[in-house]
Amino acid sequence: MTTHEGAGAPLGPGGATPPNDRVHHVRSGGTDGRAAISGGTVGSRRLWMSLVENPPSSATDNHHHGDSEAGIYVVSGHPVFVYHDGTREVRLAADPGDFFLVPPFVPHREENPDPHEPAVVVIARTTQEPIKVSVPELYRLGGANARQGEGADPAERAEPSPRTP
Repeated sequence: MTTHEGAGAPLGPGGATPPNDRVHHVRSGGTDGRAAISGGTVGSRRLWMSLVENPPSSATDNHHHGDSEAGIYVVSGHPVFVYHDGTREVRLAADPGDFFLVPPFVPHREENPDPHEPAVVVIARTTQEPIKVSVPELYRLGGANARQGEGADPAERAEPSPRTP
């Protein structure tokens, strides 16, 4: 997923944060890949949302989103979400209408293997900044931040990544 400079920057009059005492309307197409809902755009306190388009035949680098949880809804296309379960890379193929949760600090990458169709997703995060921390490789999250049994669903282990050594 792409992160843009200036996402979440104040858009209110005179650079002020918009008031947080009313419903805000962000029109379709008005985000240009930037934050649609954030503290800077509409005064949100704990939510960041955006519509993101991944071009055909593309992949992000390996990364995590720091302390932020990320909820992802697939609008169109067939993105693939890749993470490491401690033994190998796991590839989760998505269809329109699917939802994903990426827990805090879990290294992953998104791929759009389709050579013709973009993958369009809505992302919601629990932090105000679009945090993206690049990592050299995928690894299973361990220690205090990991819950026992995460990624243990046998259905999620169906297809190892060809990048696995």
